[in-house]
Amino acid sequence: MSRTSVRAALRACASPALTAVLTGAVSAVTSPAAAATGSTDAPPAGTSTVRIMPLGDSITGSPGCWRALLWNDLRQAGHTGIDFVGTLGPQGCGVPHDGDNEGHGGLLVTDAAERGLLVDWLAATDPDVVLMHFGTNDVWSGVPTETILDAYGTLVAQMRASNPDMHVVVAQIIPMDSARSCAQCGPRVRELNAAIPAWAAAESTDRSPVVVVDQWTGFDTDEDTYDGVHPDASGDRKIADRWFPAVDALLSGA
Repeated sequence: MSRTSVRAALRACASPALTAVLTGAVSAVTSPAAAATGSTDAPPAGTSTVRIMPLGDSITGSPGCWRALLWNDLRQAGHTGIDFVGTLGPQGCGVPHDGDNEGHGGLLVTDAAERGLLVDWLAATDPDVVLMHFGTNDVWSGVPTETILDAYGTLVAQMRASNPDMHVVVAQIIPMDSARSCAQCGPRVRELNAAIPAWAAAESTDRSPVVVVDQWTGFDTDEDTYDGVHPDASGDRKIADRWFPAVDALLSGA
């Protein structure tokens, strides 16, 4: 199947169930265990390929091991025609997976939008789907919620300029422990997350849906981070489990 056909199939599968906001707890999906690190970039020969870009900051990269778990969960569920893409390569994580990504440690989404960084990354990787968990550094830096949402809108416009049929899956970001980050980080995350669903509904189109995934509810900064901000192993598992239903539905045409 050609890339054009793959994109047409993704467009056709944009159902009300997919474009609805996804919130609440999600049942855990266990990924296969493996001892070695590595990257498995190429789908089997003859398989149509959907190119998926994980986009964000150090929660997505450095090393962003939820990506390894999600990759294996999707493969285990039968989605063999997937290719994680990005200009950054794999960073370990202890299981074979396709480690390509755009998880840039320390980056603000507002800076990425203002500097047009995503334009070159899209040109280099040509994704069909973007998984975006972005804004933690902006929250820490005191950037207003409306400014962050404006940056999100800029990125979505750049995605659609690259691919008019782009499917965008946006996270309500994981919480931040104010005692170990900034005093107002916790409340600012809640404010941003509360605003994301309305922003997404306004941005979403039938051709290029914007789906929201709740990464905040049930995520415990004491148990699921090692520093109040970045996920530990249990946090990576929770993040992967929250992404999975949205991506699985998209790939399945549900």
